[in-house]
Amino acid sequence: MSQPSVSDYTLIASTVSFPDKAFINGQFVNAVSGETLPTVNPATGEVLAHIAACGAADVDLAVVSARDAFERGSWRLKSPAERKSVLLTLASLMEESSGELAVLESLDSGKPISECMAVDIPETIHIFRWYAEAIDKFYDQTAPSGPSAMTQIVREPVGVAGCVLPWNFPLLMLGWKLAPALAAGCSVIVKPAEQTSLTTLRVAELAHEAGLPAGVLNIVTGTGKDAGEPIGLHPDIDMVSFTGSTTTGKRFLRYSADSNLKRIVLECGGKNPAVVFDDVSDLESVAGHILNGALWNMGENCSATSRLIVHESVKEALLARMIAKLDEWPMGNPLDPKNRLGTMISPEHFARVSAYLKQARDEGLTFLCGGDTEQGIYVQPTIIDNVPAESQLFQEEIFGPVLCVTTFKTAAEAVALANNTHYGLAASVFTDNLQRAVAVSRAIRAGTVTVNCFGEGDATTPFGGYKQSGFGGRDKSVHALDQYTELKTVWMDVSAGDGLLS
Repeated sequence: MSQPSVSDYTLIASTVSFPDKAFINGQFVNAVSGETLPTVNPATGEVLAHIAACGAADVDLAVVSARDAFERGSWRLKSPAERKSVLLTLASLMEESSGELAVLESLDSGKPISECMAVDIPETIHIFRWYAEAIDKFYDQTAPSGPSAMTQIVREPVGVAGCVLPWNFPLLMLGWKLAPALAAGCSVIVKPAEQTSLTTLRVAELAHEAGLPAGVLNIVTGTGKDAGEPIGLHPDIDMVSFTGSTTTGKRFLRYSADSNLKRIVLECGGKNPAVVFDDVSDLESVAGHILNGALWNMGENCSATSRLIVHESVKEALLARMIAKLDEWPMGNPLDPKNRLGTMISPEHFARVSAYLKQARDEGLTFLCGGDTEQGIYVQPTIIDNVPAESQLFQEEIFGPVLCVTTFKTAAEAVALANNTHYGLAASVFTDNLQRAVAVSRAIRAGTVTVNCFGEGDATTPFGGYKQSGFGGRDKSVHALDQYTELKTVWMDVSAGDGLLS
């Protein structure tokens, strides 16, 4: 069977409908104010739709809806088998709509359609199925309290959960947060990024079709200031899970302190190193992994490999292989499945990435490739050599297809360079020495360390960061359920029953 072509995806794009309203209490509704904001195809500048510009009044309505559903128990009191069935049905409906979802995601974000079809859509479907299957496989506990007491340690849903999403992986991050929140029995309020709301709204429609009760899932679209901040400050939201910039993440901690001390879980930025030692035997493979880490999703990825820390003796050979492989990364129309690089998300972000390229020139750094922009808001894959540790390009998250190269002589120097940032999200270590791989992986302060590959694990592994890359919990795996549940101890005095056996 032949793979879909750019013509096939363009046809879908010409017929797909764009959801443009908020979703509250099981219905699509306009913002209370009646105001809208445009969502734009970054590859063409075309306005795809005018979506509801929600504000505090809309958040209030969503919270009332979510709280009412939670207190009535329309979702949390369903049996595990019933909740599992609904989530599995949702996953199947998403699978049936995978082509539509992929096109919506590509149009809204500038992502290559090939990545949407190969990664974002199937991984999101998988994460819903994974948490659906987990629902009836978690048991409560007892404690060794002795013969005079009986104890239960039970998990209960935290209540109303807020999920604030980033624009770089709109659908996948929705899955990482919504699936465990629903699996735990919470009611949920989602605020997608204002640039990328379309697939979240479509999933809300599919969730309603799958049988999710009204009020359990609510979507408020709008800006961070108008819709995100009211979620952070709302006194009747019990927790917020946020993915985005470290600066905005810090605001949510303030919102919590200024409101009801709601639980806050943050997955924030990263400045992730790939450390390559001189004993690696397959530089060709290493080159492929590092380019994938640096260029995947146009580098708009918090776990992107943005720093190459390479032993000085293998630097030239490795870089030669990497530059030769750049032909494998064509850039252009995101709906053309031949392209692996699309556009930056917006003109504003394009200007931010471009400013870092200018700064590199101002610092006199060496561009081995790229460094230029192209028509529209495309940024060429860029490798910058001999970047010193004190440079902002070494320290700050660029969030574009830009790789900075720094050399080392000793393992201790490599680890020091890897840890020389206030981030600690992800890292990669490349070495043929098992003992070195273990020692360096343990020494790097990051939430995920991969060895001889780039990646983020899978649904079974927790994802989050150290230092200013994360706070309060993890996405994915069984550990994600911790942030959406409360632990309760039930202590029963049964000492009066001792005499019943006499």
